[in-house]
Amino acid sequence: MTAHGVRAEQDADDLDVEEALALVKRPDRRPEPDPRPAPQQSPQPHQSRMSPTPQEPSRSAHDAHRHQATPWPEARALAERAGRRAGARRELVSVTLDAALGLTLAAPLTALTDLPSFDSSAMDGWAVAGPGPWDVRDEGLLAGHAEPEPLADGEAVRIATGARVPADTTAVLRSEHGRTDDKGRLYPTHGEVGHGQDIRPRGQECRSGDQLLPVGALVTPAVLGLAAAAGYDTLTAVPRPRAELLVLGDELLTEGLPHDGLIRDALGPLLPPWLRALGAEVTSVRRLGDDAEVLYQAVAGSTADLIVTTGGTAAGPVDHVHPTLRRVGAELLVNGVKVRPGHPMLLARTKENQHLVGLPGNPLAAVSGLLTLAEPLLRTLAARPAVEPYALPLTEAVHGHPHDTRLVPVVLRGDRAAPLHYNGPAMLRGVAAADALAVVPPGGTRAGQSAEILDLPWATSGISVCFT
Repeated sequence: MTAHGVRAEQDADDLDVEEALALVKRPDRRPEPDPRPAPQQSPQPHQSRMSPTPQEPSRSAHDAHRHQATPWPEARALAERAGRRAGARRELVSVTLDAALGLTLAAPLTALTDLPSFDSSAMDGWAVAGPGPWDVRDEGLLAGHAEPEPLADGEAVRIATGARVPADTTAVLRSEHGRTDDKGRLYPTHGEVGHGQDIRPRGQECRSGDQLLPVGALVTPAVLGLAAAAGYDTLTAVPRPRAELLVLGDELLTEGLPHDGLIRDALGPLLPPWLRALGAEVTSVRRLGDDAEVLYQAVAGSTADLIVTTGGTAAGPVDHVHPTLRRVGAELLVNGVKVRPGHPMLLARTKENQHLVGLPGNPLAAVSGLLTLAEPLLRTLAARPAVEPYALPLTEAVHGHPHDTRLVPVVLRGDRAAPLHYNGPAMLRGVAAADALAVVPPGGTRAGQSAEILDLPWATSGISVCFT
């Protein structure tokens, strides 16, 4: 949405009268109460099996949407619960270490061996036995070789870092802490050598059978290294959720400049890597145009854990998502969210272990839907831990909607967040420069007031980590 002073950048097709008025109010002014009586709420307004029954003719489509829309925090919680329910039924996988990065452990990582598995040298130098000086053997010891002959008192042997120390070794004398005379005898140059000095004893880090990491740990590069050191070739993990992207719209171009009312498809390039950053395996990206039957066939025939659609979630003449969900008998969990941009987003359960997230067609509105519904769903499907929420003061006031949450791109500057312009629902210029999105509550925020911060994946992990 729009930061202070940039109302002209807002897309008119995402503004209702109340939102347009909200953008010219002071952020610290609370909206006047709505004089209209509140509509009657059904016991479970957000979860219903869809049917082709039309809306009551006495209620406008806008009023119906306002009635159904879910508050932003509740929408995220519903998506999280839906993922947790479906995730409990998913089969676990055994994967090789090179395929496990980013997965979640489904079994504890238990040491299969002592670490280290033998006494080894922590330094280049000499393994020595007893007090010095020592007679140095001719042959040295290197890492990766079999167990050497034991040392007798008064003996030393050249040793490399990581090499197995001989039996009866007292300590390792570092190369820079010793010298040899012309008869080949070794003397310490920095005082007495302590017992066990610079020796890594067997089992120093862990013993065989020790639990190294619990179920639910995220497999990071460091976890891969630990697993390999502990003797693992494969890990038991929660598989990545499989996601299929369906890009809708006859007006979209895949190359060249916009012309004759056609525009470039921004979401086709944007969404697949973002879904991967959220832990999904993107199985296909399909451009379907505005064909209702093709969309129905694609949804009914999909075997993905998550179907993501772009556009078509409103009630226009070529908005086919709702009719398609009715045809497949989907259960609508979230039908609109009280958030700007992106309020026409939806979440449906299409099969027992399959969900569909319908994103608006405007690019920043789609990003809003991705973080509101797809992120918590994918996170819980993959059994990933939730990020600890945090808030930062905003450097300037941000206008609010009277009723809805706003998600505003920000850059992080030390202990503050600076709102960015170019944040209308059809714009990507703001979020392309952003580190995070600020969660602005209804009514807006004052300069210096704290807002919850949603980090963008690449801002904390880096491009190569979060997209591979």
